[in-house]
Amino acid sequence: MSADLVAESTNGNLDEQIAQLIQCKPLSESEVRGLCGKAKEILMEESNVQPVKSPVTICGDIHGQFHDLAELFRIGGKCPDTNYLFMGDYVDRGYYSVETVTLLVSLKVRYPQRITILRGNHESRQITQVYGFYDECLRKYGNANVWKTFTDLFDYFPLTALVESEIFCLHGGLSPSVETLDNIRNFDRVQEVPHEGPMCDLLWSDPDDRCGWGISPRGAGYTFGQDISEQFHHTNSLKLIARAHQLVMEGYNWAHEQKVVTIFSAPNYCYRCGNMASILEVDDCREHTFIQVFLIPPQDEANLTLLEERLIISCRAGELVYTAGQFLRCLHAFLQICSLFQVH
Repeated sequence: MSADLVAESTNGNLDEQIAQLIQCKPLSESEVRGLCGKAKEILMEESNVQPVKSPVTICGDIHGQFHDLAELFRIGGKCPDTNYLFMGDYVDRGYYSVETVTLLVSLKVRYPQRITILRGNHESRQITQVYGFYDECLRKYGNANVWKTFTDLFDYFPLTALVESEIFCLHGGLSPSVETLDNIRNFDRVQEVPHEGPMCDLLWSDPDDRCGWGISPRGAGYTFGQDISEQFHHTNSLKLIARAHQLVMEGYNWAHEQKVVTIFSAPNYCYRCGNMASILEVDDCREHTFIQVFLIPPQDEANLTLLEERLIISCRAGELVYTAGQFLRCLHAFLQICSLFQVH
């Protein structure tokens, strides 16, 4: 069989899988394994600071809210007609993490130049074991193989992206250990998200009204002030830092005199917060427009009972934002104590 026929057959299979996923029907375990193998080959060639051309539509957290993701594609345009950049946190908390991340990865394999998928702090083995993705995989597949396949793939996701050398995109925020984009380019990203250090900071940090660096209430990363943003802009010739990671009620929120913007793309977060979502469209002239998305009614009310059981730790957004980082910090401290006493 010629190379062209092989490619045509592969694309045909992918198109069938994408059509199935768009109906919110998960792939088989073997299909997920094959898909992630192809995705790994693509992602391992991408940079820690992945260059992206405009026009592009930039999206924030999705958190397993598949039907809201489908609505974003309806509003923003289907891939590959629209070029997309997602800034992480595809899994956990929502009920359809499996379908959400599988669809995004399948689109990456089918249209590698038309969609960029960055790593968020929830694309992590430790976090997903607590916040829903692991349990969802067990429930839908009867074992943890799909969870392991995806979490192994997460290690290859780029950490950041750079749109037309001007808009720096990442999930969390800045790091006191990172002054230049070249610093990031030199990371070895193929690993579990560390509990501290520059790679951790990029996925966990938040902008703050106070100047300088601060201790993050999340238990991981830092807070950073406008002076830090301005210096990073100046050093790297940037016009904007776009990030996700925080629930904002209007779907987007400016900080640091419009040098930093937070984009959140999961409306009615956790099916109860009542927030809007947004996406950021950057056109050919590098002008940007926010599109706000209102909440989408849950498609399956019966599933909300299971979701509520997972979220029993808190139903208020102000509490939810901190728990993952505190868990991560406590887990590492516990493992260190165990190693001292040789507890296994």
